[in-house]
Amino acid sequence: MAKRSSLSIRIVEGKNLPAKDITGSSDPYCIVKIDNEPIVRTATVWKTLSPFWGEEYKVHLPPTFHSVSFYVMDEDALSRDDVIGKVCLTRDVLAEHPKGYSGWLHLKEIDPDEEVQGEIHLKMEIVRGQGSQKLRCTVFEARDLAPKDRNGASDPFVRVRYNGKTQESSIVKKSCYPRWNETFEFELEESAPGTLCVEAWDWDLVSRNDFLGKVVVNIQGLQAAQREEGWFWLRPDQSKTRVDEGSLGSLQLQVWLQDETVLPSSLYQPLVQLLCREVKLSPKDHPVQLISLIEETTTAECRQEVATNLVKLFLGQGLVKEFLDLLFQLELRRTVEANTLFRSNSLASKSMESFLKVSGMQYLHSVLGPTINQVFEEKKYVELDPSKVEIKDVGCSGLHRVQTESEVMERSAQTLQSYLGRLLSAISHSVRMCPAVIRATFRQLFKRVQEHFPENKHQAVQNMGNMDTQASRAKEAWMEPLQPMVQEGAAQLKGFITKLIDIEEKEELDLQRALSLQALPVKEGPLFIHKAKGKGPLLPSFKKLHFSLTSEALSFAKTPSSKKVSFITLANIQAAEKVEEKSFGSSHVMQIIYTGEAGQSETAYLQCKCVNELNQWLSALRKVCLNNQGMLGCYHPGIFRGEKWSCCHQKEKTSLGCDKTRNRVTLKEWNDPLDLDLEAQLLYRHLLGVQDTMREKYLELTALGASGNIPNIQSEAPEDGPTQLFQVLQDLEDAHRSGPLTTADQEKNSLLELQT
Repeated sequence: MAKRSSLSIRIVEGKNLPAKDITGSSDPYCIVKIDNEPIVRTATVWKTLSPFWGEEYKVHLPPTFHSVSFYVMDEDALSRDDVIGKVCLTRDVLAEHPKGYSGWLHLKEIDPDEEVQGEIHLKMEIVRGQGSQKLRCTVFEARDLAPKDRNGASDPFVRVRYNGKTQESSIVKKSCYPRWNETFEFELEESAPGTLCVEAWDWDLVSRNDFLGKVVVNIQGLQAAQREEGWFWLRPDQSKTRVDEGSLGSLQLQVWLQDETVLPSSLYQPLVQLLCREVKLSPKDHPVQLISLIEETTTAECRQEVATNLVKLFLGQGLVKEFLDLLFQLELRRTVEANTLFRSNSLASKSMESFLKVSGMQYLHSVLGPTINQVFEEKKYVELDPSKVEIKDVGCSGLHRVQTESEVMERSAQTLQSYLGRLLSAISHSVRMCPAVIRATFRQLFKRVQEHFPENKHQAVQNMGNMDTQASRAKEAWMEPLQPMVQEGAAQLKGFITKLIDIEEKEELDLQRALSLQALPVKEGPLFIHKAKGKGPLLPSFKKLHFSLTSEALSFAKTPSSKKVSFITLANIQAAEKVEEKSFGSSHVMQIIYTGEAGQSETAYLQCKCVNELNQWLSALRKVCLNNQGMLGCYHPGIFRGEKWSCCHQKEKTSLGCDKTRNRVTLKEWNDPLDLDLEAQLLYRHLLGVQDTMREKYLELTALGASGNIPNIQSEAPEDGPTQLFQVLQDLEDAHRSGPLTTADQEKNSLLELQT
């Protein structure tokens, strides 16, 4: 058993934000942090106090996470970005909303005493002295403390309080990963044991010390256990009372926490095998079709999610074409006119949509990506609508005259025609690049439509794209310059569709075999690589290269078109983690720890351009190394410079890491590898919720069949699909109830319960 958690986040919009610029406006963006670690940065919306973002993300993370925070910032070009306010949602709050939290939340002021992070390693025990008992607290170390100083670190010390008495540890300079290994003793007050408070502080020579967090332990609970040791989360000091009037504005969010306990693969096999058997049956031979029953009992609200689960499940079983073919037949049964195919909110239309996204996104990126990237890189001003043309934004610099409105529109038309021509050309020449499974599925659909509508041969598929002359005419007069290109594109795309479905079974297999031999890139793009010079201290030497990550290796080249050089074999990677900003004096640096050719551990340092790019690379690396043997449980977030680690000051280069790895924190992407056990679990959970409705519907159909109102339906038999499904669901429900504790549950030891 394994517990998997994911967080779906939609940052909708803000309103009534305060003005931070002298113009009376702001340039707001959001930073999303999970347990104080930046995960996502939204785009900046310029010059507004009511920004709309509408950005969506999904994060996979350990079930032990504590909170997700949203910081609204004001971007400044010349100075440090201003913090407008924040919203924080704890795991407990999200758990109270099983269908997701949605609504407006007031932004709160940032209080330094609440901006704490990290954990502290403590051992507390009750020891017997001469005639009395003593409370002994050993403070070993801390990790991931908040950096409070300009150098990107802190100077932490610990203050231990009990029964009105206070003791302090030594100060560790310039570290967010301090090691104290100090013990403190107090006389135990047996009549009123009270609480023990361990506080972490950042020492400052001139200004006041900064609060780093605290742990409060109930001594009465400790007396029962006598001894407890482990890592504690540092908590904020929330003793201050604050009235929130919403003066900082509000943020509209949609956040959905999903926890799934995934069983071993073998327990899902009966469900998977039953569904696979069902898609191989003809609807004519099996009128009470299980897939049809699932469709009829699935509400429109969750039909897209169920369709995606089914598509991924059958993709993993190599039966997605058969599954979609079954849906085609069910769809055609209830379709009267060819031009209404896939126009309803049916399981067939939703499954086809999911199938194209899952199977065709790589193809889409490779075909359209180069032109789309060029559009963004060139940043040309384009506008054909005379009422929206802005002359000031396109004026020529230097001695040239400012362009007229007609010149702007003429240049815009030429630019659009150029881009459109490149896109159409790329699509029409991409038939061989299209995944074989998509081509074969389209061909099967074409055949089914021909069988059902023989009088509309060829017309049905072509009309689905609305590429006829009448439908593609420009609605606005100023779109007329593009009309010749649109007409030419319509002819190109009709030819493209004809070629796309012209595929035989043998060709399909050959294409599929060739496709499986290719190591397609999971992620690629420019990165700066840091290299150590000589045998001395690590120096910040930057070199820009183009990196490519596949399911086999991380490679690099001087340019995207240059010959690639294999850099790191994926099987040798042990960890992919962030690097402390103070290490190089630069942000967005990651490290890849791997086994080198000599069998020794080596580290590569790579710098990304922004926090989003950093997290996307880390996420991609962690996913492709998911099943690697020997993945590290801890690492050094700093660098080994001179004679010690910059993070924890340990003097042995091979010493154990001072922070835990985060290999389970990943971002959901379109090219994620299939997780068939999770898809089976999600499907089981849905079917369990609708099984009563399915049973009623099934009994209704079998009763009609027994009465002869529906031909070819016999009375209920023990071997039919629905009856077997109900038994499979019961078996899975029993397995969930009797399963052992998950790893995540075991990590939540009794130590956490001592906190008050």
